[in-house]
Amino acid sequence: MPDEREIKRILVVTAHPDDVDFGAAGTVATWTDAGIEVVYAIVTSGDAGEAFPDTPRSEVGQLREAEQIAAAKCVGVTDVRFLHWPDGRLTPSLELRRDISRVIRQVRPDRILIPTAELDLERIYGSHPDHRAVGEAAIAAVYPDARNPWAHPELLEAEGLEAWTVPETWVMSAKHANQAVDITDVFDRKVAALQAHASQTGGREGMENMLRSWGTAVAQKQGLGENRIAEAFQVVDTR
Repeated sequence: MPDEREIKRILVVTAHPDDVDFGAAGTVATWTDAGIEVVYAIVTSGDAGEAFPDTPRSEVGQLREAEQIAAAKCVGVTDVRFLHWPDGRLTPSLELRRDISRVIRQVRPDRILIPTAELDLERIYGSHPDHRAVGEAAIAAVYPDARNPWAHPELLEAEGLEAWTVPETWVMSAKHANQAVDITDVFDRKVAALQAHASQTGGREGMENMLRSWGTAVAQKQGLGENRIAEAFQVVDTR
């Protein structure tokens, strides 16, 4: 795996606004605190999600994009890109693989963070079909698409985007997590990021305690000890 000191730029790819904040906002805060540039690529604008009752459906996507931009700032991220695919209708198509490959070639990251493509019936909310579709398309974009100059040739021929190999892939909500990140010292920023998604979390009572409970359980499972809070990932060598 690349030495942590070699990591200069990280790309995060998720299906919806707020996905990264539930799964990895604390970890992202530790990265930006270390001087690493982090870029978000959000495949949909969350336009099929629940929102404030008085928000017209036509304005939900714009609202959720604004919430994600505000949440990103809480953890030190200022480059947030929306791919504007239809919320709730994602499949791991060649077109989605191409669009994620495009962002990979634009950003040229040393590490990428993506959702898992696994269906986990014990954690059904984390296994939203859009999450799994983006996970499958994103790992296909990492290998083989983005590194292959003959895959999606229009990216090179029409857009001038050279092939790029992502050396390391981190997977959120994976059953076989092998990397824990201690987020105890930045937990308040994870909470703030999620509170920025007011249309999704504004009416949720006890959210901070819920997040703390989840993070404490992860820390204990990963051997970080008591009174610590963590997020965990499956790290895959994709050099």
